[in-house]
Amino acid sequence: MRVLVVAEFYPRVADPVLGIWAHRQALAARDHGADVRVVVLHRPIAPAARFRDREAWRELLAQPRHVQLDGLDVRYLRFVSPPRGRSYASWGAFAAPGLAVELRRIRREFPYDLIHAHYAVPAADAVLRARDRAPLVISEHGGDVFHTARLPAGRERIRHAFSAARLVLANSLGIEAACRDLGAERTRVIHLGTDLTPMERRPPAHPTLVTVGQLVARKRQADVMRAMWVLRDRHPHLRYRLIGDGPERDSLAALARQLGLAERVEFTGALPHEEALKRGRDASVFVMPSTDEAFGVAYVEAMAAGLPAVGSRGEPGPEDIASLGHGMRLVPPGDPEALATEIDHLLDGDWGARIGSAAQAMVVEHFTWDACGVATVAAYEEALGR
Repeated sequence: MRVLVVAEFYPRVADPVLGIWAHRQALAARDHGADVRVVVLHRPIAPAARFRDREAWRELLAQPRHVQLDGLDVRYLRFVSPPRGRSYASWGAFAAPGLAVELRRIRREFPYDLIHAHYAVPAADAVLRARDRAPLVISEHGGDVFHTARLPAGRERIRHAFSAARLVLANSLGIEAACRDLGAERTRVIHLGTDLTPMERRPPAHPTLVTVGQLVARKRQADVMRAMWVLRDRHPHLRYRLIGDGPERDSLAALARQLGLAERVEFTGALPHEEALKRGRDASVFVMPSTDEAFGVAYVEAMAAGLPAVGSRGEPGPEDIASLGHGMRLVPPGDPEALATEIDHLLDGDWGARIGSAAQAMVVEHFTWDACGVATVAAYEEALGR
């Protein structure tokens, strides 16, 4: 079967980690028999935080329009739109005219059987506005549910896209339920995956917590620092490594100074994916007590190396992962004292090792890219009625 993936979030020159999970799923589907090509909706406008940064503009404008990425044909379709904010639900309308032309061109050389759009808005919405008649599959990773549905006209655009899809793929059971509430009639849960890593790891010189993710408020890295402060007497040498960047970096650095933790908190900034994996796995415990967490590939990437992981209770992704074994620990969101208690338990050598072993076993059984590829191709076949 021939599959055309349409996505907004996908690796590019300016951000080679952006949407890496969409690329890995495309590769996994290819490895299990699908002929896959990709169109990326590329908006070459610097975000508000870097709007006056000439380098940011240069990076975005330097994006080649056509590349081979790990053997996949990937085309970057430029479009312009108003600032993200409250206009985001309408971005599909701005991308649709160019996408319609691109789809007609691609179909002449690659007569695709199916379009797989990542997110209802803007990708699937743009496909529908382009009036392409190919069967549509939509993957939902949480953004439509947690963000776009709350914007003016957002819920309407999402419901329209979900109702038009042959199948909606959710990354967790909680997100699947939300998709049904937003009009999806046929749904299936497909977990994203990770690469497996041998269990043998060299323990860090000091006990180390790690979070891999954007430095944004919902990731709640501040709660991890407050938990460290609670544990200051029991674990005076405890370190915390934050891998990623974002608008909360300055406030998090200020909090570390305020709590007297500045010398024990490391900000690595954004790292290439392979380096982020290595630095993320070179730790004692993975901690990300975030909210609005649809899945969280970073959890399973850490667990694959035998790290116990901590997430927030009540969040779709962490709840789904925790339901499959004992390698994922859950704490109430926004509760640094409960988080400190869980971290304290996991820093115990024997208990932490047992939870780490359980974590890796969970990944081997449920969260590999091979399993994701099998499930994705089976979903395509279901959507095509095969």
